[in-house]
Amino acid sequence: MSTSEYQVSGMSCGHCEVAIRGEVSQLPGVESIDVSAQTGRLVVHSTAPLDDAAVLAAVDEAGYQAVRA
Repeated sequence: MSTSEYQVSGMSCGHCEVAIRGEVSQLPGVESIDVSAQTGRLVVHSTAPLDDAAVLAAVDEAGYQAVRA
């Protein structure tokens, strides 16, 4: 199992968390996602290391910006 952490800007509520979770969960290999609007933290657990660009693109698709933490 691999874990990747990101700092997301622009999240303010549970709807934001749901939007990000929905996009990132579509990436191949994603096992679970922890996302918090309160801390701005996104933690992705996957079966193998994920391509950071793919995760950042998924967050962007949800309407937010992220950087690798």
